[in-house]
Amino acid sequence: MLNATWLETFTTLCDIGHFTRTAEQLAMTQPGVSQHLRKLEAQVGKPLITQVGKSFDLTAAGEAVLAVGLARREQERDLEARIQVDDPDKGEINIACSGSFAMWVYPHLLDRMHSAPDLVIRVTAMPHSSIVKGVLSGDIDLGVVAEHVDHPRLEATRIGSEELCLVAPAAFDEHNVDLKALNALGFVAHPDGYAYADDLFTPNFAEEYRGADRLKIRTFINQIGQIPIPVAQGLGYTILPQSGVDAFAAKQDLKIVQLPIPRRHDLWLVSMQGRAEFARVAAIGELIKRASLALGGV
Repeated sequence: MLNATWLETFTTLCDIGHFTRTAEQLAMTQPGVSQHLRKLEAQVGKPLITQVGKSFDLTAAGEAVLAVGLARREQERDLEARIQVDDPDKGEINIACSGSFAMWVYPHLLDRMHSAPDLVIRVTAMPHSSIVKGVLSGDIDLGVVAEHVDHPRLEATRIGSEELCLVAPAAFDEHNVDLKALNALGFVAHPDGYAYADDLFTPNFAEEYRGADRLKIRTFINQIGQIPIPVAQGLGYTILPQSGVDAFAAKQDLKIVQLPIPRRHDLWLVSMQGRAEFARVAAIGELIKRASLALGGV
């Protein structure tokens, strides 16, 4: 790594072409400028200039080092511009959430992109632990998780909750529903489905339910957008957050079966401390908060 101060002195010297005027420009003494040059030459291991009377020419090494100095100046100007211009409609933002929430919120984000052509939004579906890890590493600007995150470097804001839904075919008889009727239909399983079943069925079928591993599995699918399809075709039932149901195009072919004891999952918006102060992050965070009102439970 070249010393940044010596490199800037050398770059300014090349711009001006005169040691005394360079010293005046940098509020240094002429011996100070010469000292920076010698130190930079020692760091590079080769002479950077050759004296020509009161002027100088660059050596091949000097030309290479000057190119680095000019590139660094350009990078610093670009960085300053990006820091000074904090526009909610420009830049990139990375969002991570569950698959069902991703499907549900994405149309809202697309609406935002129509009015902000310079805004790049990346949405990734991932599990809770990966979301938290991504936010902590800085790879994720905003994460939406189903439980509170208590970490000193993170900010967490509850933005609402969504119902955990027992989803059956539209023709399913929801009166006096029990595990026997559901098992006759069969469970459309998915990676989160077993935990959802334990959460929803344990309080509602306390005497009958013996765990998700005892359910009759009709099929298994790990693509969130595909999970409601076999249900819509009458091939089984499943359990999904409300966002996963609302995002399905053929909702008219589904029925949400109401159980005596409803279960809701909280929604938390998480970000690194201070990241929400970026204009684009703040704007998208507010959009997600407003959109989540449709899921209820605020």
